[in-house]
Amino acid sequence: MKSTELLTQLIAFDTTSYKSNLDFILYVKALLEQHKIETVLNFNAEKTKANLLASVGPKDQAGILLSGHSDVVPVEGQQWDSPAFDARIKNGKIYGRGTADMKGFLACAIMTMLDASIQPLKRPLHLCISYDEEIGCVGVRGILDQLAATIKPPLLCLIGEPTMMQLALAHKGKTVFRARCCGEEGHSALAPNFVNAIHVASSLVQSIQQVQHQLQSHGYQDLGYDIPFSTVHVGKIAGGTALNIVPNACTVDYEIRHLAEDSSADIQNQILKQIAAHFQDRIEVENLNQYPGLKTSPTVEAVKFMQQLLPEATSIKNISFGTEGGLFQNSLQCPVVVCGPGDIAVAHKPNEYVELSQMEMCDSFLQKLLASIKY
Repeated sequence: MKSTELLTQLIAFDTTSYKSNLDFILYVKALLEQHKIETVLNFNAEKTKANLLASVGPKDQAGILLSGHSDVVPVEGQQWDSPAFDARIKNGKIYGRGTADMKGFLACAIMTMLDASIQPLKRPLHLCISYDEEIGCVGVRGILDQLAATIKPPLLCLIGEPTMMQLALAHKGKTVFRARCCGEEGHSALAPNFVNAIHVASSLVQSIQQVQHQLQSHGYQDLGYDIPFSTVHVGKIAGGTALNIVPNACTVDYEIRHLAEDSSADIQNQILKQIAAHFQDRIEVENLNQYPGLKTSPTVEAVKFMQQLLPEATSIKNISFGTEGGLFQNSLQCPVVVCGPGDIAVAHKPNEYVELSQMEMCDSFLQKLLASIKY
């Protein structure tokens, strides 16, 4: 079976983040175990989803970890030219939800694991497949401790997110907050007598804007990014019940996307400091989710190793989207590189696809990687 054939099978599993991924994981587990590859599952509390860890080769050596997520984003409300979970090949492309993000890489990685199972290896090859990456890198956190206790710190962790097979060494971290702004309910005819929760929220938004201007004009800059500074963004505001009632509650959802050199906690403190004098007791902030940024030095041996396996023209870049890479880097204390087939520009969209040439390039690269750890 070729990786493209396997990809068509993987696409058929609807692993949208709000659904179970167990059928997908159990299929991959059975395929690997048919080739005598050891697998371990790590479940969520409800036993409806699982991470998978598979390993081949000597356990007492440091090896290479391939990693990707099983979940995909929803297709509801999107206009597809063909069923999203029925992969089709046309004009040198495979169409289907998850082809680029990121079952294309998983198909290549699984086939490489099958090849590795019959090879004499001097170093191990590991594969980690997670769940719920698309909703904040949630699932992989459950297996990180198990990984650290099970395998030697890898020489390299490769995250196969779509980069058009270019090397990505950095991305920003992200922290998501929900602020609950409290006011005093009353008749709008007497509005000046009450604290308006939406006005409190407005002050918070203004503070966020001020901090954003400070970050842009005086903050650290990394010119490797299209937006070279840390950012703060308000994405959702909800408050009020009727026009003639002074609102007593308003929520503001906002995010911080920060460079590795910046701390989201420091940025958050700047925001809260701006409004502390007037509304400190009327705002409660909850941290909904966060994942760390990634920054790998281009001079480390793992990057030089990757460059030897990829075409000479392969570029090194930063990426605008987040991955599980920073979590792996912090937990396993190993260099992390993001490199995989497909274009992030077509991910999350209707008629998502990965080019067959990208799949071939990934297969070729992974075969060279496998050859490097054989006797």
